[in-house]
Amino acid sequence: MNDNDTVKTDVLIIGGGPSGLAASIHLADILKQRNQKARILLVEKGRAIGSHILSGAVIKPNVFKELLPDVDFSEIPFSSIVTKDKTAFLTEKRAFVLPFHVPYMNNKGNYVGSLGQICRYLALKAEEKGVEIYTGFAVDEILYKDGKVIGVKTKDTGIDHHGNRLENFQPGSSIEARITIFAEGTRGSLTKMLIKKFDLTIGRNEQVYSLGCKELWTIPEGNIKPGQIYHTMGYPLQNDEFGGGFIYGLTENRVAVGLVVGLDYKDPSFDVHDAFQIWKTTPFVSRILKGGKFIEYGAKTLPEGGLYSILKLYVDNALIVGDGAGLVAMPALKGIHLSIKSGMLAAQTAVDALVNNDTSEKVLKQYESLLNNSFIHKELYPVRNFRQAFAKGLIAGGLLFGTQLITGGAGFFGRLRSHADYQTTLKLSELKKKPFKERFKGKLEFDKVLTFDKSTDVYHSGVYHDEQQVPHLHINDIEQFKINIEEYGAPEVFFCSSEVYELHTNKAGQKEVRIHAENCMHCKTCDIKSPGEAITWVVPNGGNGPDFQNM
Repeated sequence: MNDNDTVKTDVLIIGGGPSGLAASIHLADILKQRNQKARILLVEKGRAIGSHILSGAVIKPNVFKELLPDVDFSEIPFSSIVTKDKTAFLTEKRAFVLPFHVPYMNNKGNYVGSLGQICRYLALKAEEKGVEIYTGFAVDEILYKDGKVIGVKTKDTGIDHHGNRLENFQPGSSIEARITIFAEGTRGSLTKMLIKKFDLTIGRNEQVYSLGCKELWTIPEGNIKPGQIYHTMGYPLQNDEFGGGFIYGLTENRVAVGLVVGLDYKDPSFDVHDAFQIWKTTPFVSRILKGGKFIEYGAKTLPEGGLYSILKLYVDNALIVGDGAGLVAMPALKGIHLSIKSGMLAAQTAVDALVNNDTSEKVLKQYESLLNNSFIHKELYPVRNFRQAFAKGLIAGGLLFGTQLITGGAGFFGRLRSHADYQTTLKLSELKKKPFKERFKGKLEFDKVLTFDKSTDVYHSGVYHDEQQVPHLHINDIEQFKINIEEYGAPEVFFCSSEVYELHTNKAGQKEVRIHAENCMHCKTCDIKSPGEAITWVVPNGGNGPDFQNM
């Protein structure tokens, strides 16, 4: 695919994650079964498939058998089957392993692995079936005709920080498609545009998110066995901070560790990355990492709002799948199998529309019907109020969750509403508890053996951005942003997973936030959590961002 062209295709898929790849594979299979032909084109902004893919990951495997019925299951690059599955409640010095599984958290029969490696495998299978995959192409514009989606345009390149064209300027390509499937993952920039244009959140709960920070380690043999997994609750989180940690034993004496925290926390100085480092110092976690070596870091956000937060997923000529649709099951904290299934259902819908030569909203509505009659709805419905309950704190949330278990998810209060994460942050003057740094005074000097500062972690993500481009993180209103600095204490400095935002005091004594976009992990936290929706994340040049290898 060359720049400055208009490319035409039958189906265009934006994003090379599990939902987009599943959609492409299933499309090719159904078309072959029906003796139909269509061009399928998938565009991925990362340098390669998997470069921007991160998950824990514990994966429900059955959907892969449905997606790839003719493939030997042992071919799929899972690390190992879950052999031990425990949940622990942590304090600073102790751990209490629960004698039972938290409801919906049983992982018997599931597999651990690298989602990035699995996506690379799926991409090979897709290409074998004739799918055209183009990596390193950023898409920043949706194309419309008569108010209907007709495709997208890739990003212009060769533009400096000030928007001036350089000698190597190249205009982007227009890609026109009969159907476009948006599979961008969490908080996709094009999906946001689509939502705004067509009001796709009417009647839905506000989506809420969590941020997960993850490290991959090699460890001495015997510290943890492949397939042994632990989830943790408690320290270092307080009652009004939702989240927990994970420890997943992998093959080759490796372990994945991480902390996932809901972005509806109130403290403007709370720092998920730093809380993750403190979590590793607990005896329960540090004994597993003792003698090991840290090899890779990454961070991502995930949608947690559940069934009531799912968007309207179709418009004329377009569908939304995967994390972009909000398909994550809580409290199991799993979305990979749901993403893959959504891609398959979108593919089924797309083929029917293409064969009938009708890609209107009326026809694509079939996707919603298929989803509601699938295991996606079956899994999300009983926990439809789960995350909203825990917005009231761990104790109250636990009690409300108990009523949901008794009533099949309804609880005693019916549908619970949610607030956008950027609305939950308190001003410094409103904060009644100790700020994050005071709570952990003396624990934030990282030793670079067990614990690491953000710059060290970012180095281990392979992140890269072209220096000569317009920064992809936009402060929407500089004057309004002063409120974020003066009244909230610049929370962007703390919630960023990769040291993008720096609070600087100039010679006149005025405070300002400097943006180091070159460090960006593409987690989208700033787009989600900044008070007043002060920051917009837009896609940078293609191939920019992290370059995850085994995340």
